[in-house]
Amino acid sequence: MANVVKTGITLAVAGLACQAHAQNSVTLYGVIDTGLMYIHNSGGYSTQVSMTSGSVSGSRFGLKGSEDLGGGLKAIFQLENGFNSDNGKLGQGGRMFGRQAFVGLSGDSWGTVTLGRQYDPLVDLIQPVQGDNWLAGFFTSPGDIDNADNSVRFNNAVKWASPKWSGLQLETMYSFGGVAGSLGSGQTYSGAASYSNGALSLAAGYLHIDNGNPSVSTRGTTSADSIFNSSVNNAYASARSINITRAGGNYVIGSVTLGGYYSFSQYNPDASSTFTESQKYQVGSLYGVWQIAPALLTELGYTYMKSSGDSSAKQNQFSIGADYNLSKRTDMYAIASYALASGQNGAGQAQAVIGSNDVDSGSNKQALVTIGLRHKF
Repeated sequence: MANVVKTGITLAVAGLACQAHAQNSVTLYGVIDTGLMYIHNSGGYSTQVSMTSGSVSGSRFGLKGSEDLGGGLKAIFQLENGFNSDNGKLGQGGRMFGRQAFVGLSGDSWGTVTLGRQYDPLVDLIQPVQGDNWLAGFFTSPGDIDNADNSVRFNNAVKWASPKWSGLQLETMYSFGGVAGSLGSGQTYSGAASYSNGALSLAAGYLHIDNGNPSVSTRGTTSADSIFNSSVNNAYASARSINITRAGGNYVIGSVTLGGYYSFSQYNPDASSTFTESQKYQVGSLYGVWQIAPALLTELGYTYMKSSGDSSAKQNQFSIGADYNLSKRTDMYAIASYALASGQNGAGQAQAVIGSNDVDSGSNKQALVTIGLRHKF
């Protein structure tokens, strides 16, 4: 009888342990993306060959998890580190968890609220219908001037994401600037919406970044990472604020996905800026993705940028790429891009810059070819 009772107690404890494990989870995950890149026209030199990290997916590792609090409520968290696989250095300015670091609550009926370092709602809802969702920043705006390829992340951010209601989802975010005596200095606010119905997906949103008020702090003290990463827009790093409106969509026809996006970005000056007239960028991007076979994907894209206001730069960019799955977790890719620029960029002759690679050409032309290996775990 004692053995029966002991066995019953053991089984009950084991059952409770399994139930607790099912309700609470922590996952370690990551991506290692390393390749070789050839660039014609890089920094005023005609040829550059280098090993690169994160050409298609930023190399990273992270932890994410959830705890079931009952009644449809969960506590969630995510910590994500970015690193360079070619030299082992930390990414995102040396931050330990520079890609993402947040904690929050999620409810079945009202959505998810998260607090910490995060992506904005445009990245969450619009990027999935853009060309860079497949083969990365070769299929987006030069210098990522509209943050279409999520170069910018936001500190001190509170974000709400709704559940999906018959294909409709909403997100909004506010990031505190944290400047004493000036509530609005350095703040960011954003909102976006997406809708999907069968083969059709649409999304649109707005992002406002305050770049710091020099009367109470230094220009550039902001909740946002720097968006001034190349010659395309670094003449406007003294902007008081940046407004970005972006909309996109795609349509799936069998094994082919066709889509694109449009953005309007405005960099606004004040008395402390080094320019006096608002700088405006318009970007239009079109792409086609063909899933030739379960293991083979190809993509073709065209991006056009036109600036007005303080400068007159234009750029045409063409990209083509392919990705082949060696397994469920390992793939190889090859991408080629060409860009041609004209006009003035605010500091001189416009330089061609391919997508969010942020490599200044020193010329009005740039060509790039990369091949790489990516492993996910």
